[in-house]
Amino acid sequence: MNIHTQAYKIRLGLFITGGLTLFVLAIFFIGKQKNLFNPVFKLSAIFYNVGGLQVGNNIRFSGINVGTIDLITIISDSTVRVDMLLKKEVKKFMKSDCSVAVSSEGLIGDKLLIITRGSNDTTAVKEGQVLTAIEPVETDAIIASLSVTAANAAIITDQLAEIMYNVNHGKGTIGRLIRDSSIASNLNQTIVNLKRSSKGLDENMEAAKHNFLFRGFFRKKKKEEEKAKRQ
Repeated sequence: MNIHTQAYKIRLGLFITGGLTLFVLAIFFIGKQKNLFNPVFKLSAIFYNVGGLQVGNNIRFSGINVGTIDLITIISDSTVRVDMLLKKEVKKFMKSDCSVAVSSEGLIGDKLLIITRGSNDTTAVKEGQVLTAIEPVETDAIIASLSVTAANAAIITDQLAEIMYNVNHGKGTIGRLIRDSSIASNLNQTIVNLKRSSKGLDENMEAAKHNFLFRGFFRKKKKEEEKAKRQ
């Protein structure tokens, strides 16, 4: 056996060993992600729309990854069944009135399932139980709503701009009030007249109090006010 043959066999052996090592690590990593090496239990949920959810996506409970989606099955033309594989160690913390909602990793991340907390006085979840599903909000519906809101905001902005233009150019009641000095002068004069009228009315009332015809009336009224204060 020459040196070249030995070198070739060594390289081949190293290559095979490295390949097997990577294969084992990949199996271990995938198995850990899919909970293949942990005791698990199954739960299910029925959705009308899973919003892009896929087999293998994560399941979270209290912000922690506790399992993966095992199977997604179309039951009818309007319902989809999602089977979940969850770590058995978290089963004691889940209640029978927990609910399941479709969420995502950030704004554009992968879809996942969120299991909400149940009531403390409720029994623990059972193997194979079907949890209540919370339907996801469609992204298309949100975008459509935002489009309508943006269109309405644009209309309101145009209307406000038109109103301000009319005001600045003395059009309309407010515009004439601001731009026409004569109107402002008339308003000032009206206020002055009202003040004078009010002052004159006070003087007339004071004079009436001293008039012998109304003196008895005002005395009676004053006595009633004092009596009301004492009560």
